[in-house]
Amino acid sequence: MLPPGRETHHEGLEVSLLIVGLILFLGVHSVRIVAEPWRRATIAHIGEGAWKGVYSLLSAAGLALIVFGYAQARTEPVALWDPPLAMRHLASLLTLAAFVLLAAAYVPGNQIRSRLHHPMVLGVKSWALAHLLANGTLADLLLFGGFLLWAVADFRAARARDRADGTVYLAGHAGRTAVALALGVAGWAVFAFWAHAALFGVRPFG
Repeated sequence: MLPPGRETHHEGLEVSLLIVGLILFLGVHSVRIVAEPWRRATIAHIGEGAWKGVYSLLSAAGLALIVFGYAQARTEPVALWDPPLAMRHLASLLTLAAFVLLAAAYVPGNQIRSRLHHPMVLGVKSWALAHLLANGTLADLLLFGGFLLWAVADFRAARARDRADGTVYLAGHAGRTAVALALGVAGWAVFAFWAHAALFGVRPFG
């Protein structure tokens, strides 16, 4: 058994790694929010390939730190509050919406994307809010709270860019909307009843 001071230091390191990962990952993904002119100038200067390479490398490093830091922090969680059972049911509905929005981001010509314009970011927002409501540890607050704040800011910035660029979204088709809905529901069912437990050891309905 480690002395109390060593345990506190160990837990602090895990949280620190999670925070550094979030800053790195979300920071890279926030360039378009806070520095779009600089981003365009940099791409013009170094080339799109080099930009994507640096972007991907930093994103991968941040994601690795997030996964490792969060996984380690879960072994000795710091409880902040105890969410009521009803929050799990609400989280399930929000996660279902997140999967549908994710599918809508990739199925071309659907009405969901036509009306919402940026379903991927809204899906992240719904996913983060769901997990923030259903979990009450410090690591959960940092992880899902960070992604929620980022998604809110990114959606606003994306809508502002659409207005500035005069972006027009074509009307969607009912058939393709049905495909997006079906894929989203199927993906949610697989994840909720099998993959979530296999990957994270937690059964949403268990």
